[in-house]
Amino acid sequence: MTRTIEVGGERPYAVRLGAGALSALAAHARPGRRVLVVHQRGREELARSAAEVLAAEGALPELAPVPDAEAAKTVEVLAGLWEQLGRSGSTRSDLVVGVGGGATTDLAGFAAASWLRGVDVVQLPTSLLAVVDAAVGGKTGINTAEGKNLVGAFHPPVEVLCDPAWLTTQPRADYVSGLAEVVKCGFIADPRILELVQADPVAAGDPRADPDLAAELIARAVQVKADVVAADLTESSLREILNYGHTFGHAIEQVEGYTWRHGDAVAVGMVFVAELAHRAGLIDGALLERHREVLDAVGLPTAYRPGRWTDLRTAMGRDKKTRGATLRFVALEGLARPTRLEGPTEEDLQSAYLAVCEDTVPRR
Repeated sequence: MTRTIEVGGERPYAVRLGAGALSALAAHARPGRRVLVVHQRGREELARSAAEVLAAEGALPELAPVPDAEAAKTVEVLAGLWEQLGRSGSTRSDLVVGVGGGATTDLAGFAAASWLRGVDVVQLPTSLLAVVDAAVGGKTGINTAEGKNLVGAFHPPVEVLCDPAWLTTQPRADYVSGLAEVVKCGFIADPRILELVQADPVAAGDPRADPDLAAELIARAVQVKADVVAADLTESSLREILNYGHTFGHAIEQVEGYTWRHGDAVAVGMVFVAELAHRAGLIDGALLERHREVLDAVGLPTAYRPGRWTDLRTAMGRDKKTRGATLRFVALEGLARPTRLEGPTEEDLQSAYLAVCEDTVPRR
């Protein structure tokens, strides 16, 4: 069964989920259209298949392999894509296709946004993280030594195509990491997601165990994001709620040199901000504890190591939501009731950090 979720706004597009999604790529091909197929290593077969679909319609596809994960999101890799686009003579009527996980779709999207001030991009996400988060919404970017995603642009795709079968080849730890973004959507907007995850956490963490459950969780998470970005593409207000858990999560990623999986860091970040919200009197102990219960159930981390507060605090000060010296967090004031928490005290910040500390944090 194919599901189509429409993302509205000034530049509407569709997210198509289901078997045969790749065939829909043909609609973006035409004779002579140059297409740069940006793909992470390990996804060569799918990238070649995408190129074949495009070539069958007369397009001129060219493959562009990039490193896996966050190693792809550097200015050096981006510059390599610009060189390839230049050598091929790509114009504003040409196309970029992103094939891979969230880092690849972020990179491909930014290459499209920056080449000639913007060319079309179609995203083919192959990881859970990518399909429910990175590939949908038009946020593109790369990392720098100073922080994650600090350089980028808002550049919506013209379409997102995903066959859930592509996700079954992910290592389980990577799939579970992506589940953090699904759980996030449950806390900020759709509590049914939390109910489905808690009813069968083992199946929720393995798309092969219950494909129907996987499809339902993906569709619900994509719908949450679609609803938010349609109302606020450029993160001027509402869209910030999608960053639930990300302020502390991004700080972990930076401090750890991007060796932590994004979803793992966000999972700990959600527990941190729940601890912070509890101290501010916004949520009760039951909702705080539910964060740990849901995340623990699927095998996501809920703790971080001690002794890194100074580095984490510095990293959070560079977060995109920070205004001047004032830290701003997306928090909850109840289930599915997101709000902003501005300027928490340093005492509460350190207390919340200590609450998520363990001497030994298991790594998956």
